[in-house]
Amino acid sequence: VQLQAYGGGLVHPGGSLRLSCAASGSFSSISVMAWHRQAPGKQRELVAAITTGGGTNYSDSVKGRFTISRDNAKNTVSLQMNSLGFEDTAVYYCYAGARPRGFTSPRPYWGLGTQVTVSS
Repeated sequence: VQLQAYGGGLVHPGGSLRLSCAASGSFSSISVMAWHRQAPGKQRELVAAITTGGGTNYSDSVKGRFTISRDNAKNTVSLQMNSLGFEDTAVYYCYAGARPRGFTSPRPYWGLGTQVTVSS
């Protein structure tokens, strides 16, 4: 299973960015898809997650500013980020809990990460 993320970049404070991630490869299903981020010197943290049924979970720091969505038919997940602040600067990683063909339970898969920099 491969995860390809794109959409990162440089944005001014208060601006917006949209991240997208597409899963490809041989798998039977994907359960949870999510975005995590890691800022310099900090641990990787969950930003937002979404289940197959559309249930969502957000970190307190992004609630009301970020929106996660997914397209189950296309195996994609997106993160709309609004009102970005300096504290949102980080490498953002796409995550998917996918069940490879021939396996009975999902496994964790990570994308390579995409840089988001908020700077004036």
